[in-house]
Amino acid sequence: MAINAPKGTRDLLPDQALFWNQFRQTATDVFGVYGYLPIETPLIEQTELFVRGIGEATDVVSKEMFTAISGENLRRWVEEGEAPDAKSRLSLRPEGTAGTVRAVVQHDLVPQGAAPAKLMYAGPMFRAERPQKGRYRQFTQIGVECLGAEEPTIDAEAIIMLMRFYEKVGIPRDAIRLLLNSMGCEQCRPAYRDRVKAYMDERAGELCGTCMARAEVNPLRAFDCKNQACAAVMAGAPKISDHLCDDCREHYEAVKALLDGAGVVYEEDYKLVRGLDYYTRTVFEVQVDDGMGAQNAIGGGGRYDKLAEEVGGRPTPGLGFALGFERCVLALEAAGHEFPRAQRCDLFVACVDDLVRARAFALVQECRDAGFICEMDHQKRSLKSQFKLADKLGAARVAVLGPDELAEGVATLRDMGTHTEAKVRLDEVVGELGRAIL
Repeated sequence: MAINAPKGTRDLLPDQALFWNQFRQTATDVFGVYGYLPIETPLIEQTELFVRGIGEATDVVSKEMFTAISGENLRRWVEEGEAPDAKSRLSLRPEGTAGTVRAVVQHDLVPQGAAPAKLMYAGPMFRAERPQKGRYRQFTQIGVECLGAEEPTIDAEAIIMLMRFYEKVGIPRDAIRLLLNSMGCEQCRPAYRDRVKAYMDERAGELCGTCMARAEVNPLRAFDCKNQACAAVMAGAPKISDHLCDDCREHYEAVKALLDGAGVVYEEDYKLVRGLDYYTRTVFEVQVDDGMGAQNAIGGGGRYDKLAEEVGGRPTPGLGFALGFERCVLALEAAGHEFPRAQRCDLFVACVDDLVRARAFALVQECRDAGFICEMDHQKRSLKSQFKLADKLGAARVAVLGPDELAEGVATLRDMGTHTEAKVRLDEVVGELGRAIL
């Protein structure tokens, strides 16, 4: 039986892998203008990092994390009843923020009085979700994190930067919606949570079991329930915007004023809570209406001013966002985006017979050394079959080299688009390619 990729994963074939590389480079270019630098964190972290950072009541931690232990620890657990200690319990990262904040804390990247640490990452994340359109168990994200600044200018800057990225990568502005909300802080949110819980308790019979379980730990997560009946009930719940403290309201109003000044269009959505427990104050999400189905978010994030403390660091305000590569691809497809092809060839060198193969091989290397994508036949095909291969490779030009050409020190250069031919000296082939491309 053939072995296929695991359920919920996929291979990025050359065309897709090429676009991922371009997508990531676009993010590096756009975010770099704002001072964001690359960071790489492990794909695995101690499970406790996600439990403490993301929140035990979230679906990510309670249902979706891939957690692993070594074979020896598993044997001890099964045979001897010795459960692995906390440091031996590892999980594949379900998101990038917790690991990045852990790295900032561990390496003291934001010492007292220092400028904020602006960091960006790109790579795979893992969640044991039910696979569906645009949602995989191994998926790819690009994210940014800014640690050490609490001013609303950081919030607005990140949102503007995210919208600029979508524009740069090719998603039309009129195809996406930016949702904005404030989730308050530790001063005003507890009282608001109590009000929401009281509201849910009064309507317990109308809410699903999951929502009522969440009510005991984090009732605000009920706003994120996809059950239509629950959504209808929660539409009547108290609004966070009516219960913000003065500082949070001032911060939220400042963020909106900055976005208004930058011409960024947004919709306020008091039900927007995002899926992770670490968010405080500003939260935002970008959604697409076409080509996505129910899972229509292509990116989002917010402020997390207490996360550094949760993972053992000093108080350090933070803000970040992540965007999904697979979701963005769906949005681009819906917008009719033309994706690049990985297969490209500037020149194919065709051999009439084996006598010229060594010189043809040398010519190929000369062209490659000059920066051109060059190929030749490695299977001793006929000349006719070599032209078919050149066409399949998308070769712009074919240089035919036979005994007669070799004796004259030339190659017959054919333009595959116009089918015109010309004799070109072998030592001038590279220059001719350069002139033709220009």
